[in-house]
Amino acid sequence: MLAQGICLERFKFSLIKPIYKSGDKSFPSNYRPISLLPVLSKIFEKVIYKRLFDHLNSNVILNEHQHGFRSEVSTENASYKLLIEILTALNNKQMVGGIFCDLHKAFDCINHAVLLEKMKFYGVSGKFYNLVKPYVDGRYQKVILSHNNGIESTWDKIKQGVPQGSILGHIFFVIYINDLPNLASIGTKILLYADDTSTIVTSPNLENFETKIDNIFGDINNWFKVNQLILNYNKTHYLQFNTKNS
Repeated sequence: MLAQGICLERFKFSLIKPIYKSGDKSFPSNYRPISLLPVLSKIFEKVIYKRLFDHLNSNVILNEHQHGFRSEVSTENASYKLLIEILTALNNKQMVGGIFCDLHKAFDCINHAVLLEKMKFYGVSGKFYNLVKPYVDGRYQKVILSHNNGIESTWDKIKQGVPQGSILGHIFFVIYINDLPNLASIGTKILLYADDTSTIVTSPNLENFETKIDNIFGDINNWFKVNQLILNYNKTHYLQFNTKNS
């Protein structure tokens, strides 16, 4: 099956169990859709994950500023890099602020066509691409609210998004957002931790500082829009850092 580049049809079906997060329980947006996958498909995913991750690592494709879903880096690494940038700017008597972006249901918004194009750009091709493609854009799901009462939807094809709770969902998202830190117009580092995006903005004077913040935030937000991701404005924040003497 793997050697022939064939993904079994049964592996493309998943049951969705809504898990309550917080807020009003009557709002569907306050639930996280967790995918319940066939046991054999998880074995299939582990094999694909290892091959895909080995390809990304051996060809140094993963952006060094991505700290999510990678064993050798963590939130501590990301926090340390941000802290060093802030302290360095303050020591140089510069104005410094941070833009911290959060995405709204990032895994559910991933566009299949865009993801597959990015995978081809990163060298995923041939039989391996033929194996991954139907797993990405040929999936079906149905929502189950109660097994006992038979409250469930009918099967329907997934038009966008990758399964949460799956092994491959995380690496698909990392590939999808991998080129965000390479925005040439930003002029500053963008640090990623999964779907959280952070950048530190510095400037020697107020006028340039405010313009720089507006431009950087605009460029980041535009990248999200082009890639069909939605910024969660309620959880997106700007913070300015000062010394006690400022």
